[in-house]
Amino acid sequence: MARTYIIAEAGVNHNGSLDLAFRLVDEARAAGADCVKFQTFKAERIVTASSPKARYQLEVTDRSESQLDMLRKLELDREAFARIQDRCRQVGIDFMSTPYDPEDAELLNGLGVDAFKIASGQVVELPFLRQVAGYGRRMIVSTGMADLEEVREAVDVIRGAGNNNLVVLQCNTDYPSRVEDANLRAMLTMRDALQVRVGYSDHVPDNYACFAAVALGAEVVEKHFTLDHSMPGPDHSSSLEPSAFRELVTGIRAVEHSLGDGVKRPGERERANTFGMRRSLVAVRALPVGHVLAAPDLGFKRPANGLSPRHLDAVIGRRLARALQVDEALTWDHLQA
Repeated sequence: MARTYIIAEAGVNHNGSLDLAFRLVDEARAAGADCVKFQTFKAERIVTASSPKARYQLEVTDRSESQLDMLRKLELDREAFARIQDRCRQVGIDFMSTPYDPEDAELLNGLGVDAFKIASGQVVELPFLRQVAGYGRRMIVSTGMADLEEVREAVDVIRGAGNNNLVVLQCNTDYPSRVEDANLRAMLTMRDALQVRVGYSDHVPDNYACFAAVALGAEVVEKHFTLDHSMPGPDHSSSLEPSAFRELVTGIRAVEHSLGDGVKRPGERERANTFGMRRSLVAVRALPVGHVLAAPDLGFKRPANGLSPRHLDAVIGRRLARALQVDEALTWDHLQA
């Protein structure tokens, strides 16, 4: 049974505090996540001074504050990420972070990360993808805002750099996003068209889309994670708190168990119910020795202690070697050779 890789996207929900980042690591591990992911950036390298905030950021942060000033407060340095990585090792959860430019990627590569997460906005930044692919580590690539040809181009660049260890995530870049915009079948389209492993990065307030993604074959599920919705910052309001994230993990594991192995056969516990639930061919009236069986002679009744009704056609026209009483189950021994 395949096990979905569940990422708790802590992102910038540490609010620039290393202690808060440690708490996010601990709580993600306690909630059952396989990985806790952060974001590695320097504000000046990713936005201009005049860059406006995204619509969702304006709704949950100070409108008079620039995006640059907001992001400056959410930076962590190399030493902080090294310590977060150590904390992850200590508590037993994978560490991951999203780099936003070449220097960020180099920093994370220097830390010896196992994998890189590529944000949706970077899926069209082909030189950057080529650089990260060149490290030879696993890449998990979100595809929000992209069409199939843009995703194809990104995958081709990554593979062209000699890296085929990637997972492509269906994503809708809206915070929060509507469940009707999840478009999970696009995940299957990318899988089949590009011959890639696939998953889902979710921004829907509830967990239904995540459960559906797992049922459709998502190998990775990512969802934003916070300690408290009411904390200041751009992503807290669209993130799951620990108790809700635990419900997400529990639900995903239940969906995995429900999928089974695909072989159509009775389950072990189900077999025990067969005797009482299935029916047998029984005599609807007393039938003497030598009687030639006709359809009106027989009915279907529980339990399954005689011939199955599936054998009705095979016994019609056969002569009885033994008498049958009312409600007695018919067996092969009742029939003449």
